[in-house]
Amino acid sequence: QVQLAESGGGLVQAGGSLRLSCAASRRTLSTTTMGWFRQAPGKEREFVSAISIFGGDTYYLASVKGRFTISRDNAKNTVYLQMNSLKPEDTAVYYCAAGSPASSTNPNQYNYWGQGTQVTVSS
Repeated sequence: QVQLAESGGGLVQAGGSLRLSCAASRRTLSTTTMGWFRQAPGKEREFVSAISIFGGDTYYLASVKGRFTISRDNAKNTVYLQMNSLKPEDTAVYYCAAGSPASSTNPNQYNYWGQGTQVTVSS
């Protein structure tokens, strides 16, 4: 069983930055694609970003491309999401997820999920 723990969320003003971290309970990140998803109140969970096993491929939701950067440190079993130029519409609970090497933007492709961390962007 893999456990994922997100951290780094909080309240920030529009235009500000946050860095989310996702730590895995065991050495699993080096064998899986990792993803970040978010869910705002009353909305479905949506894909935000994903990174391949060795970080060679990254994927982004169109509305965050150029503002968010996903990265990973397999030696530390940790994935990061650097979020810059935050907007009120980025407000949501952010979840990290571990999939398979073939996982991409579909949440159904991910087997393990963290509990989420709240990101609130004020205008």
